[in-house]
Amino acid sequence: MSSAQQHARALLDYIDSSPSPWHAARTTSKILNNNGFCELLEADAWSIKTRGRYYVIRDDSSIIAFTIGDNLPKEGFRLIGAHTDSPGLRVKQKPDSQSGVFNRVGVEVYGGAILATFTDRDLSLAGRVHIKENGALSSKLVHFKKPFLRLPNLAIHMNPKVNTDGLKLNKQTELPLLLSIANEQLNEQKIPNLLAAELGINVGDISAWELHACDTQTGAIYGLNDEFYANSQLDNLASCHAGLSALISDSSLNSGQFNVCAFFDHEEIGSNSHKGADGSFLPDVLERIADSLNVFPEEYKRALSKSFMLSADMAHAYHPNFPNAYEPEHKVLVNQGPVIKVNVNIRYASNSASQARFIQLCEQADVPYQQYSHRSDIGCGSTIGPMTSAQLGINTVDVGCPMWAMHSIRESAGVLDHHYITRVFQQFYC
Repeated sequence: MSSAQQHARALLDYIDSSPSPWHAARTTSKILNNNGFCELLEADAWSIKTRGRYYVIRDDSSIIAFTIGDNLPKEGFRLIGAHTDSPGLRVKQKPDSQSGVFNRVGVEVYGGAILATFTDRDLSLAGRVHIKENGALSSKLVHFKKPFLRLPNLAIHMNPKVNTDGLKLNKQTELPLLLSIANEQLNEQKIPNLLAAELGINVGDISAWELHACDTQTGAIYGLNDEFYANSQLDNLASCHAGLSALISDSSLNSGQFNVCAFFDHEEIGSNSHKGADGSFLPDVLERIADSLNVFPEEYKRALSKSFMLSADMAHAYHPNFPNAYEPEHKVLVNQGPVIKVNVNIRYASNSASQARFIQLCEQADVPYQQYSHRSDIGCGSTIGPMTSAQLGINTVDVGCPMWAMHSIRESAGVLDHHYITRVFQQFYC
């Protein structure tokens, strides 16, 4: 395999180990631990040292990792931001229902998922469970790898217009997932029983959970020349992996800079939470870094003015079957380099100054780049970029790799692009 294919394979392994945002934070923390990073707890006093490597997790699914440089007021922070969550189907708190002879699992839609892609897939569950343990509450991660859930399509004979009008699913009545044939015991709690068996506890020890349906198919490199890759959650674990890979690279660890990776939960539903990008997590961490280094408030503000952020989220690759979906002069192509995303209404944080700086990084890393604007007559998505930039007053550019089928349960992108953007991130951190 080429180095780019090996890097893509490492990404797929990262995603396969991270079927939920809680797992993504844990997978990330394991990699950080293996590279000499120490965990800090928000409830503890921090004692950090120059050239130290640290990370902090908030509520199990948002994580910020950073290295400590030599002179914060002079250097500022170099930040890469991304998110750990992806759209999908989340399990309701009372999920078990019986319809005729079938047991079903109730779900609700998280974010803007392409619901049709969840049909006819081998599904399972992943997430976290809070349990009562020796009089205290603790959280445990669960990931059922056995496929025991499914959302079968209706036959075309009963839905003859499906190929002309598209598949339309009622979110309340047509999304419950089929689990099993019912037995004589009515109202049996199937999901709690499954969780208890998996965790080796009693059902009564379970207090609450956050679970979502996950695909059991692992990631794959495909294409005639192995030039593409596919998996769930490329949006946005691919950006997390690229940022993390850059942070733990030798050039970053030996740079003597304040390099920061901030990966947030809840981006897909607006980021307005205590651990989302529109919350206090990142400002809290940056301020505590400054406080621990005895940096005065005025010096901290000087540091922010010299800081720069790459908001990393995936981009819409040109799909040759749907040419009218794209701005004619802004068709970004798979395997042609990272994308700079621009929107005049600040749905993306990029401006001319931040674009120019990212272009310079690409040139220094000998990486091609592309520029993207959305069609003017179609609503544009957004990222964590505008909100973090506004909160901190840090100039920011929105960038990402081009991909197909964004918000599908099975997304795909180009092998070279993941390699390219990681190289640019390494250049940023060196």
